[in-house]
Parts: sequence; C-alpha cells; structure tokens
Amino acid sequence: MKALAAVVVVLLVVPAVLPEKHLAVFILLVLAAIVVAGLSLLMGYAGQVSLGQASFYAIGAYTAGLLSTHGTAPVLGLLAAPLVAATAAFLIGLPLLRLRGHALAFATLAMQLILLSLLSKGDWAGGAIGLQGIPRLSVGGFEFREDVEYAYLAVAALAVTLVVTRHLIDSRAGRGLRALATSETAAGASGVPVGRYRLAVFALSAAMAGLAGGIYCYYLGYLGPASFPVLLSIEFVVMAVVGGLGTIVGPVVGAAAITVLVQVLTNIGTRPGMPEYAPSVLSYAVYALLLVLVVLFLPRGIVPAIDRLRPRPKVAAK
Repeated sequence: MKALAAVVVVLLVVPAVLPEKHLAVFILLVLAAIVVAGLSLLMGYAGQVSLGQASFYAIGAYTAGLLSTHGTAPVLGLLAAPLVAATAAFLIGLPLLRLRGHALAFATLAMQLILLSLLSKGDWAGGAIGLQGIPRLSVGGFEFREDVEYAYLAVAALAVTLVVTRHLIDSRAGRGLRALATSETAAGASGVPVGRYRLAVFALSAAMAGLAGGIYCYYLGYLGPASFPVLLSIEFVVMAVVGGLGTIVGPVVGAAAITVLVQVLTNIGTRPGMPEYAPSVLSYAVYALLLVLVVLFLPRGIVPAIDRLRPRPKVAAK
C-alpha cells in the first residue's frame, strides 16, 4: 500500500513541475497505465492473454465521442464509456472465453481488426476521416481546457483504478483469481466459479480501458481508426510484461518506461534523412528486443525484480 501511495503522490506532483510541452506525453502515459492496469489484472491474475485491449480503449473513446456529438452532456459520456466497454467485453467474452492460450490471443486480435474495419467503413463513426467536433469535457460549470487539468483528471482516474485493483486482489475473489491463474482445474475443484470469474475480470479490464478511452476522447477532441492501431495493443502487452504482470504499480512503471522509449524512438525516426517508416520499424524492433530481454533477464518484470532486491527483515532465532 505504501508503494501505491508513493506512486500516486509522485504522479500528482509531476504535472505541476513538468514543462507544458511535455504534458501531452504525460497524459498519454497515464492513460496507457490505466489500460495496462486492467490488462495486468487480466493476464497476471486471471491468466488470460489479450492482444486486442486497444479495442476497448477505442470503444470507450467512441462511446463518449458519439454521445457528446449527439447532444449528451460530456460528463455522462465519460461515465458511459467504461460501462459500454464492459458490456461489449461481456457479450464478446461469452463465446470468446471458451478459448485458451494462443487461440484466445488471436481471437482478441481478430476482434480489434473487425472493430477497426467497422469504424473505418461506418459513416456513423466518421469513417476513415474520423469523428470531429467533440466538445471539451465539462463537469457542472467547470470546463476542462488546459493540459494540466486533463493531466490531473487522468491521474485521478488512474488512482481509482489502482485502488480498485488493490482491493480486488486482497478480496476473496482475488484469491480465486490467483488460483485460477495457477490452474483452472484445481481452482474449479476448490469451488472457484472459473467461467464467471474469467468473464468478470475480462469485463473489468475492458471497463478500465473504456474509462481511459473516454478521457482520451475529450482531451484530443478528435477520434479516428488510426488512433487505435494493432500496434497499440501490442504496446499495452509490452508495458504490462515489462512493468510486471500481477503487480499493482507495475502498469505505471511499464507505461512510463515504454512511453518514454517510444517518444525517444519517434524523435530519432523523424529526424531529417530518416525514411517515413522509420518510427514504426524502430518501435517493432525495440518491442521485440525488450520482450526477449525481459523474458531472459527479468521474467517477472521490473517491479518484482526490484522487490527481490529489497532487504528482508531478519527473523530472530529462538
């Protein structure tokens, strides 16, 4: 709990001291951490692999955007974003979660490809041009306009997400999830409702991604299918693995490490003389290299590795 409190305090201080030109990167970093928190819960505790988490990020964003552009109050659009994403995950998960392992991973990837096709072809979503004219988020009489305001909103959403995750893991349901990740057969034999738990955590992780998507929608004021590429889902998986699956603060550490790295690679790839495809190629190469290095040297991620280095209190001999 101390580590969680320390992370939240640091994130609250950063927007106040960070130069304004870097606030956009910070906001995207925090939103990514929210998505990865749900993915870490899904993969680290429930043992399910998803390569389509950006789908629910997109569903939350488009839910908020479509509602707001059709006259609904933005705050209601933001509240609807996680609910619609969770409902979509529940309906999709009913048939999808019958699959296991790589079959489930490929199925979630296919889900995102289908969603991107629907968004790019559907006039109701703005098509390939995208959804424009999304109003700023407003709560009561206060309207979020400045980047620093969205930064604090994103940090507040992340804090809620991490607290919910912590309380879930410490609960009886959390113990059931850990048993499920170890062995579904053994968990089922111990009385854990495996199917119901798998579906519930799938919907919860989608709700977290939907919440981040809603904030993303109002922050940018524009949505397009290109905002949610397949590479983004891979990026979320890499963040979860690098930070440490099944940890509370791992998503924040992983999101920070990968977001900063991507920013550096983008700056390198966009220098004069570099080909147009350089940023994408660099990203794919570094993601692959990072996964290999983490699997070889930090198989449980950064946070568990740091935790192992901490001195343990000695137990006095009797």
